[in-house]
Amino acid sequence: MTQRPARDPALDTFPKLLAYNARARGDRPAMREKDLGIWQSWSWAESAAEIRRLAHGLATLGVARGDRVVLVGDNRPHLYWSICAAQCLGAVPVPVYQDAVADEMAFVVEHAEARVAVAEDQEQVDKLLAIRAKTGLPATIVYDDPRGMRNYVDPGLVELAAMARAGDAHAAANLGFLDAEIAKGKGSDASVMLYTSGTTGQPKGVLLTFDNVIRTAENAIAFDGLTQDDDILAYLPMAWVGDHIFSYAEAYVAGFCVSCPESGATVMTDLKEIGPSFFFAPPRIFENILTQVAIRMEDAGAIKRNMFRYFMGVAKRVGIALMDGKPVSAADRLLYALGERFVYAPLKNALGLARMRIGYTAGEAIGPDIFDFYRSLGLNLKQLYGATETSVFICMQPDGQIKSDTVGVPAPEVEIKIAENGEVLVRSPGIFQSYYKNDLATASSKTEDGFYLTGDAGFFDADGHLKIIDRAKDVGRLKDGTLFAPKYIENKLKFFSYIKEAVAFGHGREFVACFVNIDLEATGNWAERRGIAYASYQELAAKPEVLQLVQECVEKVNRDLADDPTLAGSQVRRFLVLHKELDADDGELTRTRKVRRNFIADRYGPLVEGLYSGKETAHISTVVTFEDGRKGKIEADLAIREVARIAPSAPLRKAG
Repeated sequence: MTQRPARDPALDTFPKLLAYNARARGDRPAMREKDLGIWQSWSWAESAAEIRRLAHGLATLGVARGDRVVLVGDNRPHLYWSICAAQCLGAVPVPVYQDAVADEMAFVVEHAEARVAVAEDQEQVDKLLAIRAKTGLPATIVYDDPRGMRNYVDPGLVELAAMARAGDAHAAANLGFLDAEIAKGKGSDASVMLYTSGTTGQPKGVLLTFDNVIRTAENAIAFDGLTQDDDILAYLPMAWVGDHIFSYAEAYVAGFCVSCPESGATVMTDLKEIGPSFFFAPPRIFENILTQVAIRMEDAGAIKRNMFRYFMGVAKRVGIALMDGKPVSAADRLLYALGERFVYAPLKNALGLARMRIGYTAGEAIGPDIFDFYRSLGLNLKQLYGATETSVFICMQPDGQIKSDTVGVPAPEVEIKIAENGEVLVRSPGIFQSYYKNDLATASSKTEDGFYLTGDAGFFDADGHLKIIDRAKDVGRLKDGTLFAPKYIENKLKFFSYIKEAVAFGHGREFVACFVNIDLEATGNWAERRGIAYASYQELAAKPEVLQLVQECVEKVNRDLADDPTLAGSQVRRFLVLHKELDADDGELTRTRKVRRNFIADRYGPLVEGLYSGKETAHISTVVTFEDGRKGKIEADLAIREVARIAPSAPLRKAG
């Protein structure tokens, strides 16, 4: 097999890596896309040819070195190719979240001063046209999918296929132009601009250089032994740094194939068909998959259900030990082999994970039971810890050293130190260049000796593995001085399949209280099996049986907290189940589904006060945004539940 020489200084940009891949592995698959139920494939040589056409086409639109080019849409080969095409010209690609509403997208377009945007389809074009009507940008909108665009008459609209044809003419008239532009690029140049989620304010444009991204990708590939024979399913937002590293940077560096699903609705089906060897998913995806498994097993016949339960008990007992190379008795090995034949292998095949050699989850904590479930099946699932500003990788879990409650050891070439206030500081080759047009924020995010302030609070355990407990700024104290880590509590609640989101309150208060969002699918299935009728999320969330179900989950969390001398005093005393799902369109979540806690506290002020007033109910009237953009109002009287406090198993310790 042809492998790229390690750390070849001549291959310091993605356009140069593309040219290498086209020469060294030109006939190997680089991208796949499912369209109308049929998988189409492009080799590295074919992808390079298409990218060169698009680069020449962008040049005809005036795109030049230093410009910013916005890209928006689902995961599509032409959008990934447009990233590299912009980089060929020295321009900086700026991917935008495809589900962002026009007002959110407008900030990025205007802040990035993007004169050209490449959009997937009519939906994204409509948003960009609305933005241009207000801001004058982008002047030119290139669209890939022409469906629905027939009657659009606008001189600033250009079909991507037409731009590529114009690129052919430009290439013929300007021999050597593109190669000269590519040669000008260097590793210290800006490679991509990715915007932060904006949890506490306006998003910031994070400028990552080619050196940042490529060197980090090289280190991660070496750590996990990725090769050109691996493949990945690209289904997460292209604007998210994880997708950019896994589905773009690592693919170019290792030379493996990236597959794009037909749509968001077909991801699970497409996952089964592709069976990737390298797979990434946030915890909620793994949780959703497990929920589906549990639902299917509840509906299965008695023989199948009992066999599943028996062999999953075997897997839970010995599966992880087998993965880690620990001693396991011959009898247990035989039972596990039988389980593999009759349960584990068919299940992994049904989930599309039969070929998964390496899997990662990150972004939020994953429940220990969920994490152990996958690993017990023989799936090499790991957690990692990272950030946009660090080109993802801060900590990784080495094989044989996997813990469910830590994020691993420092990644290759990463230095970590813990500040006196518990904040995690990082120095690595992946540390971002700057925040675009925000020198003050750039300076305040780095120390003089080059460490990036992550904003997360954590500590190293006895084995040198990092444990993250919360955002440093969110760690507070109850009125009696007890440590209060809201995200830690929220994550423990979200480990239960019935709970989708949680928001904890307690800083400066006498006790901890929280809001809960139920998971409609998991809780709905639970209710249906018990003959509990409901017609909507709001109706299901108000059912006394559902409130009792959530209360049992909260009580289990309190029992876990009671075992920790530092956090035993932060048990949840009161909670309510919200009448609506927290929604990014309502400003309650970021586009990466992070809770905007302060916004929620203000928006639902009467409910927060209700939790601390001693009342048994609280009234709320809420303006909501429907899928079609219309606004509406819903009102509800929400029941507030009291939860028993669990006696600590060890003397309480106030964190000093």
